Amino acid sequence: MTTALITHPDALTHVTPPGHPERVARIEAVNEALTAPEFTFLIREPAPLADASQALRGHPQGYIDKLRAAVPVSGEVAIDPDTWLSPGSWQAALRGLGGCLRAVDMVLGGEATNAFVAMRPPGHHAEARRAMGFCLLSNAAIAAKYALDHHGLERVAVVDFDVHHGNGTQDILWDEPRALFVSTHQMPLYPGTGAPEERGAHDNILNLPLPPYSDGARFRAEIETKALPRLDAFAPELVIVSAGFDAHRADPLAQLDLETGDFAWVTERLCDIAQAHCSGKVVSTLEGGYDLDALAASVAAHVKVLMERGA
Repeated sequence: MTTALITHPDALTHVTPPGHPERVARIEAVNEALTAPEFTFLIREPAPLADASQALRGHPQGYIDKLRAAVPVSGEVAIDPDTWLSPGSWQAALRGLGGCLRAVDMVLGGEATNAFVAMRPPGHHAEARRAMGFCLLSNAAIAAKYALDHHGLERVAVVDFDVHHGNGTQDILWDEPRALFVSTHQMPLYPGTGAPEERGAHDNILNLPLPPYSDGARFRAEIETKALPRLDAFAPELVIVSAGFDAHRADPLAQLDLETGDFAWVTERLCDIAQAHCSGKVVSTLEGGYDLDALAASVAAHVKVLMERGA
């Protein structure tokens, strides 16, 4: 078995206004990076189009209907100052969700050891009843619910190392005792959630905020001393990663000072947890990362580790 790369051209059809950081060029940079010769042996799989009913694992029908109805016939419209819709946005969002669900099926079904879903828009800010922070559907949380309910798992961990707190994932998994959500993120920073006191209805949430200008050493210490012991004790049957790369020191939207090597390191540690408890089963999905060069290099480092561990 090896690593699956799941993507689709529909990721290019979600268009934001000129100057918006969450832009088509992000996925173009990721796709270009993953065409390098060292990625030849990836299992390349098209992201299927999820049925909208799959989103009901994370969002009520009213939210789905309202979001779908807001998609314009032409141009772009704003849901809020950060979050935009274009004619291709709904299909792109369903492809992103479908990619995550396909990744879960592949990894749990033995078709791949692990998988990376390279799609946009991202998902971890989308709360059950609110699109926000560039995000429309809460892909990682829905994938966790799918693994639990459809595949019958008892414990799924979701780990989010995006620089922004995954408030949407937290919202949807707050009252889910079968899921552990672990998030490292800068604080203070958008969206303003993610304090250590936010622990979930079943003590199933671990927030590890980092002050601005924290470097890789501080990040690694939080992972080593707090995140990994908690994950190890939880013994997940699947690890889902919200892989945001905007904690890179080159990123324009935040002030953490991680390097590309820090993302490779945290990927190795999460793969260690997965290897110890679930034969290496990891599903990773792209979240943030807005400096194109840093994004491309960090994704490449992340996927290289997945391939090394998936071989």
